[in-house]
Amino acid sequence: MGDLRSTLPVVLDLSGRLVVAVGGGPVSARQVRAFLDERAVVRVVAPWLCEDLRELVAAGRIEWVQRDYVGGSDLDGAWLVHTASGEPSVDREVAADADARRLWCIDATDPAASSAAAAARTDVTTPDGRVTIAAYAAGDPGTAATVVDGVERAIGSGALDLRRTRSHDRRGWVALVGGGPGTDGLLTTRGRELLAAADVVVLDRLAPRAAVDRLPASVQVIDVGKTSGHHPVPQWRINEILVEQAQLGLGVVRLKGGDPYVLGRGGEERDACEAHGIPVEVVAGVTSAVSVPAAAGIPVTHRGVARGFTVVTGHEEIPVLPTGGDHTLVLLMAVGGLRWTATLLMEHGRSADSPVAIIERGFAPDQRITLGTVATIADLAVERGVESPAVIVVGDVVRLSPEWRQRHTPAAS
Repeated sequence: MGDLRSTLPVVLDLSGRLVVAVGGGPVSARQVRAFLDERAVVRVVAPWLCEDLRELVAAGRIEWVQRDYVGGSDLDGAWLVHTASGEPSVDREVAADADARRLWCIDATDPAASSAAAAARTDVTTPDGRVTIAAYAAGDPGTAATVVDGVERAIGSGALDLRRTRSHDRRGWVALVGGGPGTDGLLTTRGRELLAAADVVVLDRLAPRAAVDRLPASVQVIDVGKTSGHHPVPQWRINEILVEQAQLGLGVVRLKGGDPYVLGRGGEERDACEAHGIPVEVVAGVTSAVSVPAAAGIPVTHRGVARGFTVVTGHEEIPVLPTGGDHTLVLLMAVGGLRWTATLLMEHGRSADSPVAIIERGFAPDQRITLGTVATIADLAVERGVESPAVIVVGDVVRLSPEWRQRHTPAAS
């Protein structure tokens, strides 16, 4: 067709339309999957298939004509043709037959002679719908892929602000985003994408503030953070705020520390929004119940030491749980009632000598660990002035922490 640099980029709707792919190798497989992603009907003509295409045949997702290409009749009914047979003469024949039938043909082995080309592309799912990013650089697919990657990162980070393009009559939405243990680096990619699309952020005290500080000034930030014994914005009012803002047609991110569904009342907030017909997305976060102990070198499970773990809140009475050291107990929001909790643990059968670690300000530069036992930890916490936020770990896994080993390993003589 000549120089593709002077062509017109178009978008094709392949839903329910037949695409014929000639060739059964990996090059063909990659493009076939892309056609299937666009809900095309795919027929592959090839005497053999690579493993990826065989899996698609076995799953009933594509039709396989198990033979060599025999001519233009193999293209009957097609809307688009792709050829990557591995034989230049066959690919030229397929392209010529497609041209004679006025069909667009992508010749993967000879782009310069091809009547069509597949751009480098990716999809970004925003709360307002899917955005397809595509780029084409004649004869230089690496440059095209680099451009696509750059635009994708710009959307995800908010550098390319899609909020400016929205109409005022759109439907609002709410996303419950787990921000992880407070460090910006543990916020998920999907969480960043939603922050980049939000008009309003409803913020918890332990959410990653650095990610919010980088948002444009046009984004409204509503701080509903709670501290121990001080809840200036009660949960029912937080639910109302989410509903009110979304009903204004705004995109709302409820940014929490940890995970929305791990002692985060995310289920209550989702129910409140859905009761008013507001679409809700939940984005799991890196829960502090696992990540903060890990930051202190403590795995919540370890072969030969602990086979399971339980996460509970210190705000309520500790339920009856396995009491052996091989079952790890992780306590969240438990600093204020630690003495009471330790007493209950011993009453329920947990050994007074069971090791305990308190990790304050996990992942922060001033992270601090206090080590003791169930019997001693409350006094140690008072002595050291332990404060929230902190995660408390009870069980034999505490002995795996570097600080415990350093403290309890006899000095070499």
